[in-house]
Amino acid sequence: MVLKDKRVLVVGLARTGVSVAKFLRCKGAHVIITDLKPSNELTSFMDELRGLDIEFQLGGHEIDTFKRVDSIVVSPGVPLDIMPIKEAQKNSIEIMGEVELAYRFINTPIIAVTGTNGKTTTTAIISEMLKASGYKVYVGGNIGSPLIDYASSSQDKDYVVAEISSFQLDGIRTFRPKIGLLLNITEDHLDRYPGLLDYAQSKSRIFMNQTPEDVAILNKDDPLVMEIGKAVPGKRIYFSTRQELQEGTYIRGKYIVFKNGQGGEELFDITKLKIIGTHNHENVMSAILTTKLCKCAHESIVRTLEAFQGLEHRLEFVRTLNGVTFYNDSKGTNVGSVIKSLGSFTHPIILIAGGKDKGGDFSLLRELVKEKVKLLILLGEAKEKISRSLRDLVPDIMVHSLEEAVKVAYNLAKSGDIVLFSPACSSFDMFQDYKERGDVFKKAVRDL
Repeated sequence: MVLKDKRVLVVGLARTGVSVAKFLRCKGAHVIITDLKPSNELTSFMDELRGLDIEFQLGGHEIDTFKRVDSIVVSPGVPLDIMPIKEAQKNSIEIMGEVELAYRFINTPIIAVTGTNGKTTTTAIISEMLKASGYKVYVGGNIGSPLIDYASSSQDKDYVVAEISSFQLDGIRTFRPKIGLLLNITEDHLDRYPGLLDYAQSKSRIFMNQTPEDVAILNKDDPLVMEIGKAVPGKRIYFSTRQELQEGTYIRGKYIVFKNGQGGEELFDITKLKIIGTHNHENVMSAILTTKLCKCAHESIVRTLEAFQGLEHRLEFVRTLNGVTFYNDSKGTNVGSVIKSLGSFTHPIILIAGGKDKGGDFSLLRELVKEKVKLLILLGEAKEKISRSLRDLVPDIMVHSLEEAVKVAYNLAKSGDIVLFSPACSSFDMFQDYKERGDVFKKAVRDL
């Protein structure tokens, strides 16, 4: 792809937009950046680009600009169906996301991980296993640094391990991972997609450019994943917590078994995992499949899994106080994630939930709430909607802040109870992101 002297419009000035703009200027492109936010809200990002001879169009989109550039690079947070982009499409202007742009300049094999839940954990486990086996690894995408940063580098790694969101997949055209993983599909981002099948279609794009030389790793237990798998052009390999497989990873007793078409190898004792929940067994099995394909040593895989402590804000143990145990699951931003988290415990649960609704169907929580939850503590924009879906099953209490929620939960908990903060919503009504939200929860727990 030739960029020298081309006019390229970058839509969205944030961290990804800054990285894209720097890359494009290094390649000799004339760069224009547009964002709906005014310049006074984007000062820190603009400061990073000073002296690079970049044109800014801020506080709105100038439709004429979209029509007179050579190509457009869209940040993940920008929907592709906005009117200026539609106008550009009418003029046959190439439109892509940052992942697509980066891919066109990356020569390293890419392992790409997507799914509604578990992406970050699985990406982290894969990268740690590869490193333990002596491989040099770049970790990026929806986690850590944008892929375009690696495209700008010396590219001296053996593998790129990339977490890829549905928004990023919407912007790909030729992106082709050597190994692609689809962990699961449950309702999410229905404030952006018309329905679940549209969201699933975006996820399926991870495989669309694969060839029979590539590999698709799929969750045998997920009906939507299996439906998508029927059309995958790459070699399909599965993982399952429920059934024995002829090829792939599955659970036999307390062991994860790896089978490559011949005899099964009892590869890891899951009782030695420090992370809890069946969903984490799925994450681990998919990571094992990936790293076995990369010829990682058995000992390196086992050593990595025994040491892996889990990631912050994902079913993260905070503390036990007078027999009451607190878990921070602030990354549980959708209903499917909360279902997996609730299923990880056997003790009575006080569930703290709520935030900005993403169009989720909270009634999907009913079965597990009835079985496991003794009290709901609700906050944020979605609290009334959650209450309407669940209040006939268990009592609920409305609060105004996360700090209040923690105090109420502790005062009403008994020894042996679990206080689980798993919001089932995004954080943007009250917090900058899920990390800030989780940090506030942990501080409130530690201040008890």
